[in-house]
Amino acid sequence: MADKVKKTDTATDVLSQGVLLYKQKKYTDALTFFLGLPTDTGADSIELAYYIGLCYAKLQHYDDALLYLEQVVTSGTQLDRVLQCRFLLAVIYAVSGRRRLADFELSKLIETGYQTASVYAAGAYVAWEQSDTEKCLQYYEKSLKSDPDNLTSLNGMGYVLACENKDLTKALSYCKKAVQAEPDSAACLDSLGWVYFKLGFMKEAKKYLEEAEKRDKENEIIQNHLIEVSKAEAGQ
Repeated sequence: MADKVKKTDTATDVLSQGVLLYKQKKYTDALTFFLGLPTDTGADSIELAYYIGLCYAKLQHYDDALLYLEQVVTSGTQLDRVLQCRFLLAVIYAVSGRRRLADFELSKLIETGYQTASVYAAGAYVAWEQSDTEKCLQYYEKSLKSDPDNLTSLNGMGYVLACENKDLTKALSYCKKAVQAEPDSAACLDSLGWVYFKLGFMKEAKKYLEEAEKRDKENEIIQNHLIEVSKAEAGQ
């Protein structure tokens, strides 16, 4: 028994430097460390795959991330890690356009009750990408019922309602709450600005959209929203 504990501690120690780099958000350095470990270090292969997959996901190297995260899922060990990696797989499948696979992973997670609010929020994103607005809103409602403070769902619900010109007062409430929780989020600032635009408050719309652009200068959606505001102002 003592030998087993000692072996586990040693394996954990081997990864500790890379784990620290990951926690410090130095994802490239952490990935370099993990990939550079010799095969005879005694590190647990699934634990190593878990962290390599996380690093690739953070760096948006999604195909590489899938290879390692799938290893964790298929291993069947450490249920919490398996569920977390399954959730990441669903998100990666969604953002990379593989929405049937995303739906499959999300349905599996919903069956287990894992992080229900976040899973429903991911489901809403997939539905939105599939132009299924009704399903999207249903998922966001389920997410917020499970966790009324879920930031992703507050922001997503407000944004979708604005895009669809539905219940803009409620949309404003959701987006304000999201910005209060995360005032430096470009996504949240953009959504709030877009709601104000839909309500016809151009000054407020421009203020929040410009703040969003400062934080994410390459975002085409934010840029397009600012163009719409400029057009509206020119037509006044």
